[in-house]
Amino acid sequence: MILYILKRLLQMIPLIVGITFLSFVIIQMAPGDYLDQLRMNPQISESTIEKLKQTYGLDQPILIQYFKWLSNALLFDLGFSFSYNMPVLDLIKDRVPNTLFLSITSGLLAWLLAVPLGIIAALRPNSIIDRFIQVFSFTFMSLPSFFLAFLLLFFAVKTGLLPTGGATSPGYESMPFWEKVLDRLWHVSLPAFVLAITSLAGLVRLVRSAMIEALQSEYVLFARAKGLTEKQVVLKHALRNALNPFITILGFEIASLLSGAALVEIIVNWPGMGMLMLDAVLSQDLYLVMGGLYIGSIMLIIGNLIADLLLAKLDPRIRQREVEGILK
Repeated sequence: MILYILKRLLQMIPLIVGITFLSFVIIQMAPGDYLDQLRMNPQISESTIEKLKQTYGLDQPILIQYFKWLSNALLFDLGFSFSYNMPVLDLIKDRVPNTLFLSITSGLLAWLLAVPLGIIAALRPNSIIDRFIQVFSFTFMSLPSFFLAFLLLFFAVKTGLLPTGGATSPGYESMPFWEKVLDRLWHVSLPAFVLAITSLAGLVRLVRSAMIEALQSEYVLFARAKGLTEKQVVLKHALRNALNPFITILGFEIASLLSGAALVEIIVNWPGMGMLMLDAVLSQDLYLVMGGLYIGSIMLIIGNLIADLLLAKLDPRIRQREVEGILK
């Protein structure tokens, strides 16, 4: 398993280089840069702008700029933000915990609801409950997350039952520990619910179909023939084998949650990476954009690695195949 982890970590390097290089070139292909905005200020002289361009290395060829940035980024020196006038890493440190908290909360909520709903639908196919769950799934699969976020934001503004922005309430620092926990959960409830519902809709259908297939398999029939209770058959045999494919999906779910979270964050004014990246793109803050992409790429690759490790842990055949592949 250690060799497998090392192999996957080494595979991260060309992936990150490829992602960041393409992103850097595409950003540089856009007309103008942050310093062009300064030229519109008559109080800033052209000589000052040229000095800033030399200071940030923007007067050098793209390849040299990229490899200088990459050599520093490998040491987690992500440069200096033009618009915020502070190190990029400090900005990201303030925002990443909020995005991770939102993504983990919504992901847990989606999976905790999807698995039991999928099992219930599979145990009673074509029943009223099954049809209701399927209608629910198709409805929210067809509803874009940003549109649902707008609807809930409108509801929150009209009723005042949910917060409409920010991660904490005024006076958060002086609250007792449990009040802080409840306050954070209250503020994350709206964006987490949006992301969880849109993710849940697809997961329920996948769990249902996988469970129906597992319940009709020979090993489940054999387990029933042995006299095991229905609870043991469903949870110990059918569910364990049916969920194996979903461990792989977990990595992609992390990717979709992070990408979906960015748009939802912007709509509900959640202070995460989404808002930060939008500001960076609008202001053409090169190093802030690249820093966000760099950290985001690492998070997504690690998410997929965790999913692969969980799958190898649950399925010995996959673990054995990976070990044989490394030895060869």
